[in-house]
Amino acid sequence: MTGGTLEVLLVDAEGIRHTNLLGRASYYVIIECGTREYRSKESSSEDDKISWNEKFTFEYPLLDWENLTHLKFRIMDTELFTDAGFVGETIVHLGGIITEGKDRGFIELKPAPYNVVLEDDTYKGEIKIGFRFITNRRSTWNILIAP
Repeated sequence: MTGGTLEVLLVDAEGIRHTNLLGRASYYVIIECGTREYRSKESSSEDDKISWNEKFTFEYPLLDWENLTHLKFRIMDTELFTDAGFVGETIVHLGGIITEGKDRGFIELKPAPYNVVLEDDTYKGEIKIGFRFITNRRSTWNILIAP
């Protein structure tokens, strides 16, 4: 069976909206790809820059990758008395990454900034993300060597 692995490097964010009325903001990101979801660690903002430097791995059979169209990154802010507040989101379309990765067996996109979309469909700030897609081609041959 052949499969593919997508590694996502969540680097940092700049200029995103501060939603806390009191105290210092603490941000995390929920990353969705198909039916899988990850949550990043929390990171405080310093000088308007938030840093995570965290890697996430999504593994699916190649047939599933053909049906997966995008990754969604939802930036959340930990609130004082509630679980979380929505800050913004970024959607990255996977078509080119998957196609090139399947054709070559490997593709790497260095971290680049993506706009953060707010609830009112305006943009504020950027989130920096890198990608690596690797196909895992396993041989269907089982070779037995006699001693």
